Amino acid sequence: MIKGLKKWRLFALMTALVVFLAGCGRAEISTLIPAGKVAQDQFNLLILSTIVMAFVIIVVTIIFILAIVKFRRSKLGDDLIPEQVEGSAKLEFLWTSIPIVLLLILAVPTVYSTFDLADVSSMDVQAEEGDGMTNLTVNVTAKLYWWEFEYPEQGIVTAQELVVPTNERVYFNLIAADVKHSFWIPSIGGKLDANPENVNTFYLEFDQESAELEDGVFYGKCAELCGPSHALMDFKVKSLERADFDAWVAAMQEEATPAEGALAQEGEQLFGADGAGCIACHAVSGSGAGGVMQGPNVATFGDRNRVAGFMEHNEENLKKWIADPQQYKPGNLMPDPEALNDGKPFTEQELDALAAYLMSLSVEE
Repeated sequence: MIKGLKKWRLFALMTALVVFLAGCGRAEISTLIPAGKVAQDQFNLLILSTIVMAFVIIVVTIIFILAIVKFRRSKLGDDLIPEQVEGSAKLEFLWTSIPIVLLLILAVPTVYSTFDLADVSSMDVQAEEGDGMTNLTVNVTAKLYWWEFEYPEQGIVTAQELVVPTNERVYFNLIAADVKHSFWIPSIGGKLDANPENVNTFYLEFDQESAELEDGVFYGKCAELCGPSHALMDFKVKSLERADFDAWVAAMQEEATPAEGALAQEGEQLFGADGAGCIACHAVSGSGAGGVMQGPNVATFGDRNRVAGFMEHNEENLKKWIADPQQYKPGNLMPDPEALNDGKPFTEQELDALAAYLMSLSVEE
């Protein structure tokens, strides 16, 4: 009896937790708070399937309870055998046709949405305004453990923070540079794999400006187990009005300007080929010039929301990351700092200079 009560108490506690936790979603990362057409369509399918499943559960529960109440032994006795309905054509037809109807209710909109969301035939079609521009396409390359975003028509490339216009389709070409990853922006649409051997293509729409959100960005994730730092392979998304997006593109297309301030200038020299040689892997211009792009483009590092995709964006965390990246994101491909600095760890002065320089890299006003 006591054990039974404990089980019911645990069940009641879990039920209460489900109710309260259902309200813990955040607009920048919740699939239950859609912020784009694709996400809304998928959310509608989720609601439809939930209604169908709830209907089945309710009907089965009612039949189960009626059977227990009406045919319980204490009421009818042990010897009574209820009327058998085996072979009834009407009942056989009924409980065969009802599941078929329910499956059709689920299948028709699901199949339609699947083909509609996979339709990328208008990717290279000229925009309706007739201004010579095609719909925006972004080439996404997933790497251990960061994301590269190339805008081929605009001739720019960035990393870790995707910038897109609102209220229009944005097409994505997904590929992985090493192992399988999965591209997912929960508030905007479902996930799609990024494979090393082939390009996957789909589109998303962003209905809301990210500036309206608490953190100013939507959160993106890698949804495929890809190594020890899979859980830390995050990226952020800034959605802007088209005019603001065009201004951002124009700023990215400009040449990188020299650092200002003595400490930042020292960091720029250390970052360059004459210092630690970080420039060999990390470009500092929107075009991607200046590095072989083995590492993320840092042209917009000062505008980012996070350091290394998950650490709070400040100089202290940046210095910790530069000094020992493996401690914070195990398995990443950033070389040992000592290998970049003539076999010596960075001094505190060098870390301060590098942090000041990287934080000064910005294209946003």
